[in-house]
Amino acid sequence: MAKRRICFVTGTRAEYGLMQWVLHEIQQDPDLELQIIATGMHLSPEFGLTYQAIEEDGFEIDEKVEMLLSSDTPVGVAKSMGLGTIGFAEAFDRLDPDVALIPCDRFEALSAAQAALVARIPIAHAYGGETTEGAFDEAIRHSITKMALYHYVTAEPHRERVIQLGEHPDRVKNYGAPQLDHLSRLDLLDRDEFERSIDFQLGEPTFLITYHPVTLENKSSEQGINELLQALDHFPDARLIFTNSNADTEGRIINRRIEEYAEALGSRANVYTSLGQRRYLSALHHVDLVLGNSSSGIIEAPAVPVPTVNVGARQKGRLRAESIIDCAEKSEEIIEAIEKALSDDFQSQIEKVESPYGDGKAATRIHCHLKQADIDSPRKTFYDLPAALEKTI
Repeated sequence: MAKRRICFVTGTRAEYGLMQWVLHEIQQDPDLELQIIATGMHLSPEFGLTYQAIEEDGFEIDEKVEMLLSSDTPVGVAKSMGLGTIGFAEAFDRLDPDVALIPCDRFEALSAAQAALVARIPIAHAYGGETTEGAFDEAIRHSITKMALYHYVTAEPHRERVIQLGEHPDRVKNYGAPQLDHLSRLDLLDRDEFERSIDFQLGEPTFLITYHPVTLENKSSEQGINELLQALDHFPDARLIFTNSNADTEGRIINRRIEEYAEALGSRANVYTSLGQRRYLSALHHVDLVLGNSSSGIIEAPAVPVPTVNVGARQKGRLRAESIIDCAEKSEEIIEAIEKALSDDFQSQIEKVESPYGDGKAATRIHCHLKQADIDSPRKTFYDLPAALEKTI
């Protein structure tokens, strides 16, 4: 009997990290064949050539789809999407997968989903049903949902939202967030090991900072990052660990401002293109707060737990744990939120925080479903909500 071929598409270090344990389980299953297509930021020297990290983890990359232009303007991103669709069409034709496993909501994923759809390759989509109202990822995520045959969501409200979009309940699985598997499976670094691994000494306090463009806001990303950096001036004793922005529109503007700011601070701040999954999750255990607008502050940080100061609208709409403090992109509000997060009262409260994103055992559930799911026909019908349920939404 031929092995079922599962083709995973990844464009960034982050989404690869989310699905890493799912890939390990597929790879180890004698009845499945794992295929990997790397694209986007993975292939860019500017963003650290992170495809190498995939290979270092013991995976073979079957195809590399070059699509990322050296431009983060709207025109540049749109052109990259067009190149990606062409490249994925060719890659899928060569690999002939049985299922395309596509996570999340980035423009690379949309290009892959379009190519898989017209090639009649069933799509299994992870992380559907979530909302991030400050980014065009919101529309991309729901678009991929409508192209996908199966859905692996991270919480029950997300499952309900995918069903509301017309997907049959039998094909929408709430398995929790796969990245939480790392917290129980990875051998994380202790404080000394972590400091040596990044060549940086932690302090009291230490902030872990990631800020991405808010792609649906009218104001520039430079204005937002400037407000955040201005707030950091209020904490002259803090040690600062920055991780770079992604390749979204205006991401390079953010990275340039962070580099300039960190250079002016000398040894008190360091900037990293990518910490990688093990070092990033280790960092969560050793810093005093997570600052910025990354989804990791919403999903991974509460599972540790460590306080999160979530800045601006990028993550608006996501489920929140009580360890998260939301504030506007205004320096005075960011300062107030950081002070609250560092307070003894707040630090004591978060010890009892529970993550709304599952129990950290999603990888096995996803692997088992991919192995057993009926993929003979990608045809599906629109699921209309029962009348009684329609009245409640």
